[in-house]
Amino acid sequence: MPDVTVGHATLNGGNVNTGVTAILPHGGNLFRDKVMATSVVFNGFGKTTGLVQVDELGTIETPILLTNTLSVGTAAEGLVRYKLGRNREIGTLTGTVNPVVGECNDGFLNDIRGLHVKASHVDEAIAAAAADFAQGAVGGGTGMSAYGLKGGIGSASRRLELDGKVFHLGILVLANFGRLEDLAVAGRPLGRKIAEAKKAKGQADTGSIIIVLATDLPTSERQLRRVARRTAVGLARTGSHLGHGSGDLCIAFTTANRIQHFEKKAVIAWQALAETRIDLAFRAAAEATEEAVIDAMLAADPMIGRDGNRRDSLRDYLHLL
Repeated sequence: MPDVTVGHATLNGGNVNTGVTAILPHGGNLFRDKVMATSVVFNGFGKTTGLVQVDELGTIETPILLTNTLSVGTAAEGLVRYKLGRNREIGTLTGTVNPVVGECNDGFLNDIRGLHVKASHVDEAIAAAAADFAQGAVGGGTGMSAYGLKGGIGSASRRLELDGKVFHLGILVLANFGRLEDLAVAGRPLGRKIAEAKKAKGQADTGSIIIVLATDLPTSERQLRRVARRTAVGLARTGSHLGHGSGDLCIAFTTANRIQHFEKKAVIAWQALAETRIDLAFRAAAEATEEAVIDAMLAADPMIGRDGNRRDSLRDYLHLL
């Protein structure tokens, strides 16, 4: 995705397996030059911050952070301090800032009670942001599990051609959800075969997934929300039924329509996608989400974490396909 960068701060070793992942919609000052945004909550078993304002105003004005459930407050504080250091007008000449933080519970592999994420890790993740970034057990995904195997950070994207121009739609996931028996890869019920091989007992669908959708398609917030809803199709293709114990949501933004914090004009112009072409974006969102989840699992190595708890890698079972 042009302009979008991702960085990680990773804490990895023994009982501590967690971190922070930062998604930067562009390299400028996000508080002053906001991106149009929305969110969709499929199942609200989660502790995110900032989404009320995102949905009300239709903008994002900070990097998006992903971390573990009990570190949301710390990450939000670090993000606020980061923005205060770069925008002297916040809280004095203008309003405050809306930090956006998403989370999943990595307590199976990580000593989540230890509160090991610090505000400094926010700065570290943002400073590391780049167009090329690691996937799997890194950053906020370090201690995450997916479908009873090792989960984490995954991404995928699609190119769309409209009116002779190339546009992009990218997905990044923090994958920490699903029952092993439900896992499907390329439409095949691989999870049942893995469960039989491991003699694994059935478990509830608990955990969470945070999906971040980024595009440079010009859309309204309404159109963006419609596209974001289609990420649930990608989750379903991997086997998810959005279980009661799983917090499943999508945060989406477009870099095409910018909103200036200190706008001088009374009337401003935006572009939007023709509704007759929106199916292209629907398909891209579904396909890229499915691929991003599987990529997160393929990129993650096996891990022994807190108290000897273990998660295998999906790579170890591809021969069962």
